Formats: sequence, C-alpha cells, structure tokens
Amino acid sequence: MITIFKSGAWGQVVKILSDAHRNFPQAVEHALFQEAHELRKNIIQGITQQAPGGLPFRPALSPLTLVARKLKRFGGSKTLMVRADLRNSVAVVAKGCEAFVGVLRKARSRTGGKMVDIAEVQEFGSRPIVIRVTPRMRRFLWAMLRKTGIDQPSRATGKSRYIVTRVPARPFLRPARDAFVKGLRQRFEQRIANFGGGKSK
Repeated sequence: MITIFKSGAWGQVVKILSDAHRNFPQAVEHALFQEAHELRKNIIQGITQQAPGGLPFRPALSPLTLVARKLKRFGGSKTLMVRADLRNSVAVVAKGCEAFVGVLRKARSRTGGKMVDIAEVQEFGSRPIVIRVTPRMRRFLWAMLRKTGIDQPSRATGKSRYIVTRVPARPFLRPARDAFVKGLRQRFEQRIANFGGGKSK
C-alpha cells in the first residue's frame, strides 16, 4: 500500500486549473477580438501608407486620373483615397469564436454607392467597361488631355463614340491578410495566456 502526502498550496493550484478551464472560451473570444481589430488597423494603415502588407500599390495612378481628380475638385494623389470612403468602410464584426474583417454589404459611400462593390473592383480589377462618349464627356476628356500636355486628342477621344477601359486590380485586403497571418499562432496563444493576467495588449 502506497500513502501519498500532498504538501504546498494545492488548494491554490486546483483553483488556478479550475479557473483556467472555465475562462478558456472567454480568453479565446478576447484574443480573437484583439487580432481582428489588429488586422483592421493593418488594412487601414496599408491604404494610408499606400503599401498593403508592405507591397506598394501597382500600377501607379495615371496622369489622366490625377488631372480628372483636380477637374472634379478632389485633392490628393493617393490610390484608393479620393474621399477615404473605402478606407473608412473597413469594419470588424466579432461574435463568439468567429470574426469578420472587411467591407460590409450594408456599407455605403457618401454618394450612396455600395462599398462592397467598390472594394471588389479595387481588389480584383474589373472586366472591360464600355463607355458611350457624350459631347460633354468628350469636352472633359479633351480638357484632361490638354492638362497633361497632350494637345491633340487621340483617335479614341476624337472620333469614336465609345471608349473601352478597365480598372486595374490594386489589392488592399489580401496583401495585408497574408502579412498578418505570419506569427498569428504565436500571438494568439500569447493573448490567451495573458488573458486575465493584466498583460493583454
């Protein structure tokens, strides 16, 4: 027969293990919430600094785009930053052990446009877009060409009744996500370990 004697603060050990088991789901939710908001911050910073995930936006804005902004009285030369509607629409929705980080379907621009559609076009690019050239639009195009130093309008703007264009892909979500997931496991485990200990950040 073996007799076992317990010495030390066993009551405290049992309480710590019991509390850890009881608080684990809450710790996971807390860690997930923190990570989701950290990802949102990285996406917003990526747009502001023009380099999501450390990758600069490509291609750069064309001279015509910059002139068009000035003619429409929009300042600035940053990509995806005409009014900052897209940047400001990035949101976090966290519930339980799930979290969404991105642009919500209900988000709208200042003019009422669906931000999720705008985000999709910027993230993946658009299909070819056929635009009918009206006399007013033709005058606007000529004005832009003159502003960029092109005196003679191109054949497309001078004679054609239609213009075919497309929006190039300028991903701002995927690069930020790909950079963010590096070290995610270690950060997540540390947040769980720090939960309730006054060390969570």
